[in-house]
Amino acid sequence: MTSTPLSPSAVDRAEDYVLGLLDAREEAAVEDEIERDPDLRAAVARARDRFHELDLAAQPVAVTPGLWQRIESALPTTGSSAPTITAAPARAANDNAVRRWRIAALSGMAAAGILAAALLVTPSQQPQAQVVAVLIDDAGEPLAIVEDYGDRTSRVTPLAEIAVPADRTMQVWTLPNEDLGPVSLGLIDQSETTLLDNGPALPLPQPEQLYEITIEQEGGSPTGRPTGPIVGKGFAKRPL
Repeated sequence: MTSTPLSPSAVDRAEDYVLGLLDAREEAAVEDEIERDPDLRAAVARARDRFHELDLAAQPVAVTPGLWQRIESALPTTGSSAPTITAAPARAANDNAVRRWRIAALSGMAAAGILAAALLVTPSQQPQAQVVAVLIDDAGEPLAIVEDYGDRTSRVTPLAEIAVPADRTMQVWTLPNEDLGPVSLGLIDQSETTLLDNGPALPLPQPEQLYEITIEQEGGSPTGRPTGPIVGKGFAKRPL
């Protein structure tokens, strides 16, 4: 069954509501309208699903008006004059841009899941990935995206430079289940998106399946298991 497209205004209001970006009056208005507007009700439900990881990972943090002032000052202006900085963000033509900056600032590590969804916009002839994993490093920074198609192929998109010694290489692994243990999907180059083809025959990938990248000796791990340091890892999610 095909989902009915939601209006951009309903999506924007739903995201603001779910992320807690509305003041008390606006929040009360949205909650009242949810009871009467099925489009807004559906948009809120979808937004809650999209930002589920943010709900789990983010901790409440008090921010000062100065933070939003710095964000506003970094935004481009439509005219030649400098933007006016006030104690709170002005509701002007750049409100939507400020809202997007706030979402990015609040998301932190959970933004990696949103990034994965954005990068999944592929030509119609491309197969649909069964699962997608955003691999992060020890600092919580997105390192790479793994799209597993479940047909012995997967695509790895680097998001950051990785320091790899000249006599070493990066190897991609997944853990289908505890019985199989970690299985290599192939070797990748840090500078470009790589399609790993003709990989091992494995069970169809599932949500929460572990993916990781390690640094191995040239030619890959000699044992068939990860031996080098893990530079990035993440758990799979199923695309919407």
